[in-house]
Amino acid sequence: MAAKDFTEKTLEAYNDVFADIINVLLFNGKLLVGENELSEASPRSIYKADGKLHELERDVAKYWRRGLFRIAFFGLENQTDINQDMPLRLFGYDGTAYRSQILTDKEYLEKFGHKAKRFPVITLVLYFGYKKRWQAPTTLYECLEIPAELKPYVNDYKMNLFEIAYLSDEQVQMFQSDFRIVADYFVQMRKNRNYVAPETTIKHVHELLQLMSVMTKDYRFEEVYHPDMERKETNMCEVLDRIENRGIKKGTKQGTDTAFTLVRLLMESNRLDDLKKASEDSSYREKLIQELFPQNQDPN
Repeated sequence: MAAKDFTEKTLEAYNDVFADIINVLLFNGKLLVGENELSEASPRSIYKADGKLHELERDVAKYWRRGLFRIAFFGLENQTDINQDMPLRLFGYDGTAYRSQILTDKEYLEKFGHKAKRFPVITLVLYFGYKKRWQAPTTLYECLEIPAELKPYVNDYKMNLFEIAYLSDEQVQMFQSDFRIVADYFVQMRKNRNYVAPETTIKHVHELLQLMSVMTKDYRFEEVYHPDMERKETNMCEVLDRIENRGIKKGTKQGTDTAFTLVRLLMESNRLDDLKKASEDSSYREKLIQELFPQNQDPN
């Protein structure tokens, strides 16, 4: 995944979106995790190796609580590309999260005593590729070359992989948050290589467009954002209209700049006959553009 900007909240960090993802992907749409039952957990974990402190960092992490008691620790990892070592990475994430229950929860344990039981750590990998399925190890065993004699003593580890573009239409409709728009986009692109935008109103506009930019590597999604989109009902139809209009304006400007530069170059070269002919014949004008700007149609 691309580098994250920690100055702004990501879409999945909103409790309504995070709970929605957990409820659909883990519990088949049952509303088991309430957004008011989620609290922030540090995505960073520190461990010591070779006498030095190292840091592991998740994309998003939250505690699931009932009252004052923690039920589980959930982590989300977003992947746009296939990673052969993903089970190894997750094993490290989850291991440090369990270790933190020993090292950093002393106050929690002292307060609740025997009632403060250890809780599970669950990591979900959300893979957004739509051109091909995940074709890489999903277990620790698949990452390792294990002699048969040792295999009985090596514990396996399975990653919880969810290929968003390969969700069923029924699963997509289970989402109640902005994540439905995200999932629908990748499912449509996988099926049709085309996207027809729904009229669903976006709740977290900026964060959704940021996620779409990173996951699709099409940064026009974020570039068309404007704060006025937060003050009215905005849907993906309007987003796509803004992208299209921006492209038209940019193309028009580039065309105008090219024409002015062409005129200047012809006048400076005293090619007045060429200039007159180019003004009357569009095909000849294109020929001159190819001649004067062979490597880039936009000389600017």
